[in-house]
Parts: sequence; C-alpha cells; structure tokens
Amino acid sequence: MKVGGGSLMTTLLAAMLAAAALSLFIGYAPLPFSQVVGGLFVGGNDTASVIMREIRLPRMLLGLVAGAALGTSGAVLQGLLRNPLAEPSVTGVSAFAALGAVIAMYFGISTMWPLALPLMAIAGALLSALLLFAVSARDSGVLTLILAGVALSSLAGALTALALNLAPNPYAVSEIVFWLLGSIKDRSLQDFLIAAPFVAVGVAILLTTGRSLDALTLGEDAAQSLGIDMRALARWSALGVALAVGGSVAVTGTIGFVGLVVPHLLRPFVGHQPSKLLVPSAIGAALLITLADIGVRLVPSRAELMLGVFTSLAGAPFFLWLVMRLRREMR
Repeated sequence: MKVGGGSLMTTLLAAMLAAAALSLFIGYAPLPFSQVVGGLFVGGNDTASVIMREIRLPRMLLGLVAGAALGTSGAVLQGLLRNPLAEPSVTGVSAFAALGAVIAMYFGISTMWPLALPLMAIAGALLSALLLFAVSARDSGVLTLILAGVALSSLAGALTALALNLAPNPYAVSEIVFWLLGSIKDRSLQDFLIAAPFVAVGVAILLTTGRSLDALTLGEDAAQSLGIDMRALARWSALGVALAVGGSVAVTGTIGFVGLVVPHLLRPFVGHQPSKLLVPSAIGAALLITLADIGVRLVPSRAELMLGVFTSLAGAPFFLWLVMRLRREMR
C-alpha cells in the first residue's frame, strides 16, 4: 500500500517526537510533569534537574541519533547490494567499531582517558572503511564489497573473541561483554556531542546516494549506462555507513536488526524506489529505538534489559520470517 510521502513523513515525525517526549517521563525515579519541564528548561542543582539533564535527555537524544544512523545505513545497503537481508554489519563497520572499543577496554585506555572508548570505536569504523576503499579501488563490483565486508566482520569478531579469551580478569571480561550488548543508558551529553557530528555527516552522505540507488534498480549495466559510477557509489556509501554506524556504535555498543527491520516495514508505503525510503527509514528507526528503549525500562526485572538484547529478541524472528518468505518467492 503506497501512501503519499508527505503524509508518511508527517506521521513518522509526529510519532517520533511523541515517543521522544514520552521517554523523558519514564524512569526509575518518577517525576511529575512540572519537575520534568523544570528540570529541562529551568535548570539548577536539584535532583530533578540532574535526572533530566544528565540521564534522561542524553538517553533520548542518543536513541534518535543511533536510530537515524542505523535506519539510513540499512536502507542504503539494501539498495546498494540489492539484497533484502543486508544491514550495516555486512560491511564490517559495526564489528570494527566494536573492536576499537574493546581494545580501549582491554588495555585500560578507557579507564585512564574516558574519551578513548568512543574515539577508538570511531577509529575502528574508519579503518574498516579505508580497507573497503582499498579493495574497491581494484574491483568496482558490488560483490567484492560484500565479500570484503564479510571478511572484515569475521576478522573483527575473531579479534574480539581473542580479547575476551585473554582478558586478565573476570571483571575485564564482564565489562567488555556488557558494552557489546548495546545500550543507551548511563550516557552523557558529552557522548552525544561526540557521536552526533559523525552520524550527521554520515547520514548526509548517505542521503546523496538516492538517485544512484534508483538507477541501480534497473541493473548494474543499466545504471552505468545512465552515468552512475559504481566504484564511486560503493566508496561513497561505505564512507557514509562508516561515519554513521561508527559514530553510533562508539557510544551505544552494538544494536542489531534495526537497519534490517525498519526499511522492510516502510518499503510497502513508499514503493520500491530506494531514494524515497532513506529519510523515512532514518525517522522510523529513531522511533523504533526510542520505543524499544522505553520498553526496556518498563520490563519488570532486577536489572534493566539491555537495548541490544531487546532488539535482537524482536528482530531475530523477523529475520527468520523474511528468509522463509524469500525462499518461497524464489521457488
């Protein structure tokens, strides 16, 4: 069912803003409406101001930023690779960003210098992008990009497992595993300010690929006949995904399936023109992560469920259903 782009955008944006506002009112410390508003806009050193400005506001902002990064990246990768099962991890960027953070934890750099954790995660994402550039410079085919991404993801996963295996004490292992689970709680405005510029630039780059992705739906040869440089498109997309996903993973850890689920849910409403899916995917994923983060706060448990675990529990059955549907369509 295809709907007008304007009405879909308005609906998604209104829902996202409503969810973001709702997230400010939900937490372990119940606050009345007056204290929520006062804590945000009036300020001070009272408990309500600390809770709102240091805990809930950064959490809400990072949910929106992480969602925009993952949703846009997923939509672009599915269009670029022409693979409905593609998501940001296919390029190896998420895995290398996580590896960068793990290195910071393993060697204790993040303890001596807290900013090392996000900075090294971003560096890992950029390293992955540079390696992808080196491969695509010799072969402009999209298949090469996929294989390189799989190889990089496997390498990053093996190195992360090695760090866990050789960790000097159980506390180091638990710290690494806890971060890898993915979450936006206990983050600060400084974390948001570190991630937001990288994500903003990455998303902006990805949004410029819309026309090329539309041409690619006709096939690689047809796209090239229309003047699309496949090598430049692959590099440009890899750079955008590296910045967007790397900036997000830097402070949230790994949050899976969002970049896979959201484009699939929205595609029937915009048609099969990739350029019209990019912005809705960014907004829709921001909405999904915000709602998921509200959900983990409402689940009754002794310890708060990690956001990455929550999205995986919801996304894995969707992934399996999608695989079975694709198999039926191929028969």
